[in-house]
Amino acid sequence: MNLISNIIINIYSIAILTSIGFYSSKRNENEDENLQYKLYMLMLYITIILLIVDILSRLDGDAVAIYPVLNSIGNFVMFMVNPILPSLWLLYVHYEVFQEVEKTKEIFYMLIPINAVHIFMVVVAQFHGWFYFIDEDNIFHRGQFYLIAAVILISLVIVTFAIIVINQKRIEKKHYFSLIFFAIPPFISIILQIAFYEVSLMLNSVALSLLIVFLYIQNDSVFIDGLTGIYNRKKLEIYLKEKINNSSENKTFSAIMFDLDNFKYINDTYGHDIGDNALQSFATVLRNSLRTNDFIARFGGDEFVVILDISNIIELEEVVNRINSDIEKFNDNNGRPYNIYFSMGYVVYDYNSHMKVKDFLIQIDSLMYADKKGSKKIN
Repeated sequence: MNLISNIIINIYSIAILTSIGFYSSKRNENEDENLQYKLYMLMLYITIILLIVDILSRLDGDAVAIYPVLNSIGNFVMFMVNPILPSLWLLYVHYEVFQEVEKTKEIFYMLIPINAVHIFMVVVAQFHGWFYFIDEDNIFHRGQFYLIAAVILISLVIVTFAIIVINQKRIEKKHYFSLIFFAIPPFISIILQIAFYEVSLMLNSVALSLLIVFLYIQNDSVFIDGLTGIYNRKKLEIYLKEKINNSSENKTFSAIMFDLDNFKYINDTYGHDIGDNALQSFATVLRNSLRTNDFIARFGGDEFVVILDISNIIELEEVVNRINSDIEKFNDNNGRPYNIYFSMGYVVYDYNSHMKVKDFLIQIDSLMYADKKGSKKIN
């Protein structure tokens, strides 16, 4: 690929990513605490910067004036940051699968030494030409250990791909295929670039993958609660309206509303960080107790709502018992300074009542407060 073609396709990719970034920042002004949003935007901005740097790394063959300096800087930066994008993608996928900030942070700390060692190797290699060298005619040549950098890159992509496949039951179907697709174009581009140096489409492939993820995952982030990673009240009301409109006498649905009884006590006693952790932990327990197609939302504060494709009370009570059991297990083994207690109200939607969203939420809210009056629980 010649320089002009490289510049054109890179500018096109930059324009797409810049548009996504502008739209996302305007639409998600209140998502600063959402780890998934942060990781996505970081990948997007780094890709834009690397697309610019990539142009510099393609200034081969012209040894006049500043071109050799720009070519050297471009290739050095490209090699040095090679593992950063796949590392961020691994973190993004891990959080999408497990929705646990602390576990994702553990992966982050594991990736730091990998990236640090790689940067150290690239710096040392500058004096020996191990990964690459640029001759007196300003021509790029691969070094004898060029494949080591490629192997690190491919290994991170394969690990991420494995996390997606192994945990596919935990991922929403439309999100699953988007995550699977993300790795395919860059992976193909990496293989092509190893085989043919003149083919350099890896970053452009990443731009395409980021666009797909934006359309099918990130575009939903306006409906995600930034703290817990589950849906927010706006999405709950939209989803409930759809469920009510699609209900019939033969097929309806169920809902459970939860309120943490001792949340104020946790906040006042241990501080807001621990309080936030309690909300995140409760959301995680709910997610693990339910099926991937069950709907979970944070209604507000310390209140949560679950919507289930269940049309009879017996099945609903089985789910209620399972959640109670899982919370008991959490309290027995959580290793935190608090236990989680909650009140709940649950009911199967009565199609013949013709209740709208607001009335139905009032109904389960009343049932939940009736349960709360029955037993006051403190830590």
